[in-house]
Amino acid sequence: MTNTIYRTDFYAWTLRQADLLRNEDYADLDRVNLIEEIESMGASERRELDHRLTTIMEHLLKLTCESQSSARAKWKRTVLTQRIDLSKLLRGNATLRATVANFIEDAYQDALKLAVAGTRCSRDNFPAHCPWTAEQILDEEWLPL
Repeated sequence: MTNTIYRTDFYAWTLRQADLLRNEDYADLDRVNLIEEIESMGASERRELDHRLTTIMEHLLKLTCESQSSARAKWKRTVLTQRIDLSKLLRGNATLRATVANFIEDAYQDALKLAVAGTRCSRDNFPAHCPWTAEQILDEEWLPL
């Protein structure tokens, strides 16, 4: 029955699982789906980190490449917005915060593709590898000028 509720009414399933845990009724837990959902939650946090890093670096690249663009103010705002949201994500995720530097290069490669597609600059105008430290990328005050 629990598996049917999981497939047909996810919200009801979550309430049921929480109630079972609260009452320490472990025998009736839908362990298979519960494990899958917990793992999915962790993966979601990791994807959010990657997305925000990519967006920050994409716009930092645009700022370095097109110094006279009329879109600069919009790019700066996007960088700040993503940094604020990333800061909130990292405050609640000590493990992600401690390892953020490990994710930068992969996110940079995606940011590089997006920056090339979104500017008049060629790939040769950009560094092949991320030129910024994790501290610079996360610093709400820092911009590459």
